[in-house]
Amino acid sequence: MSSKQGQRVVVIGAGLGGMSAAIQLARAGFSVDLLEKNDKVGGKLNVHEEAGFSFDLGPSIFTLPQMFRPVFEGDGKRLEDYIHLERVDPQWRNFFEDGTVVDLWESTDRMRPELERFGPEAFEDYQRFVQHSKLQYDITERGYFQHGLDGFWEFIRFYGLKGADGLDFMGTMAGGISKRVRNPYLRDILEYFIKYVGSSAYDAPGFMNLMPNIQLEFGLWYVRGGLYELARAFERRLAEVGVRLHLNHRVTSIDKSVGRVTGVRAIDAEGLEHTLPAEFVVSNMEVIPAHEQLLNASPRKMRSLQRFEPACSGIVLHLGLDRIYPQLAHHNFFYAKDQKHHFHRVFREKLLPDDPTIYLVAPTRTDPTQAPPGCDNIKILPHIPYINDKHPFTREDCVSLKELCLDKLERMGLTDLRKHIVVEDFWTPFDIQERYLSNKGSIYGVVSDRRRNFAFKAPKQSKEFSNLYFVGGSVNPGGGMPMVTLSGTLVARRIIEQAKA
Repeated sequence: MSSKQGQRVVVIGAGLGGMSAAIQLARAGFSVDLLEKNDKVGGKLNVHEEAGFSFDLGPSIFTLPQMFRPVFEGDGKRLEDYIHLERVDPQWRNFFEDGTVVDLWESTDRMRPELERFGPEAFEDYQRFVQHSKLQYDITERGYFQHGLDGFWEFIRFYGLKGADGLDFMGTMAGGISKRVRNPYLRDILEYFIKYVGSSAYDAPGFMNLMPNIQLEFGLWYVRGGLYELARAFERRLAEVGVRLHLNHRVTSIDKSVGRVTGVRAIDAEGLEHTLPAEFVVSNMEVIPAHEQLLNASPRKMRSLQRFEPACSGIVLHLGLDRIYPQLAHHNFFYAKDQKHHFHRVFREKLLPDDPTIYLVAPTRTDPTQAPPGCDNIKILPHIPYINDKHPFTREDCVSLKELCLDKLERMGLTDLRKHIVVEDFWTPFDIQERYLSNKGSIYGVVSDRRRNFAFKAPKQSKEFSNLYFVGGSVNPGGGMPMVTLSGTLVARRIIEQAKA
C-alpha cells in the first residue's frame, strides 16, 4: 500500500491546472476531492452551443502536446486515446490595412516564397530569428519548464553565471525582433506572439521570443470536435483515477492554522456548507483573488503581491454567420496600423484601443461540424486592459469597442459582416471576472513585464503555509493551456516529494 494512501488533497477549481494536479496526485495514491463553482469542468476552457453552432469560449489553439502527456499516459493509455489532434497549417493568416496578406507556415521552406516577395532579406532575417527563438526556448525549457523554477534566485541557482548564455535577459521582446528583422509586416507578426500571455512585446523581456519556436518546432493543433473536447478528456481521466469531482461547489474559505492550512469550506448548489479537511490544498483560483477572498490575507501581504499585475483582458465576440468568408484561414490576425501605439495604449496607459489588433478564429476551416452547412463560426478577440481604476471603462464602452471591431473587419474585407450574423454571444472583462473569479477580468493570469516581475509569476508553493499550493496562469510558468497544465504536473511532483519527507 502506498504511504500516501489516505492523505487527502482538496483542489479548488477544475481548470486545466487544477485537474492536472488532481489526476496526477490521485494516480500517486492520494485521496483527492476537486471542487468547482461552475456546472462544468474546464475553467476558461469552455463551450457554448446554440442553433447548430459550437463556440469554444476560451482557448482556441493547442500547442506543445508533450505537456499534456503526463496527465493521460500510464495505465497503458496514451494522449491519443482521449483526443484526436489535427495539425493546422498555415498556422496564422495575417491581414494588414494596406491589403497585404501574409501566411505563417510551420515549415521554413514554405515561408521562403511567402517572404521573398518582399525581397531576399525578409526570408534571411526570418531564418536568423527562428534560430534565435529556438535558442531562447531550449535554454528556458531545460530549467524553467522542466524543473519548475519559481523566481529569479531559483533561476540563478539552477543556471549559474554562464548556464543561460544566449538568453536575452537585458532587452525587450520587440527589441530582440527589431534587431534581427527589417520587414515591418514580419515584425508585427512576430511581436504578436505575445498574445499567448496577454502582455506587450515592448515591456516583456527578450527571452519571451521563445514563443514562436513553440509553434514552429512542435506544431499548432486543433482538437477534433472543438477545444472543449480536451476538457471532456480531462474529466474522463478524473473519473478513471478516482478523483471525487464536486460541481456547483463554491469555496468560501481556506481553513488555516500556524504555518499550515487544514482544509476548505464550500457551499453547494442547495446552499449547504461543507467542510473538507485536507493534508494539502491546491488552488486553481488565481493567487491574488485567493489570498483576498479565501485566506483573508493582511494588507501587507496583499501589497507584496502587487508585482504580479494581471495580464490583459479582452472583449470576446462569438458570431454564427449565415455565409462563409473564404479568405479566412483557421487563425487570423487583423493588425493595427501602429502596433507599438496599440501596445502602449492598452498596457501602459490602460486605455481601450482606438485601433485594435484583432484575433479572429474560424474553426470551420478545419472542422465544418462547428457550424451548420454553408455557415461560418467565428470568434473575435481584441486585447484590452484589465478592469482598472486608472482609466475605468463600462460594459457600454465594451459594446462601443465591439462595434469598432466590426467596422474594422468590414473595412478589411469581411463585407457586410453585420448583415450575416444569426447568432451572437458577447463577453466583457466583467463577465470573465464573474464567471471565472479571475483577477480584474484578466484572461491570461499575470503579465510578463521586465520592469515589474521580469516575466516571473507567483510561486507555486505558499511561503506562509507549507502545504498550500497554487496552479494556473497566475503562477510559474504562466498562462496558456500547456503552461497551466504543466503547473499542475509540477505541483503534483512537489506534493509527492513533500509527502515522502
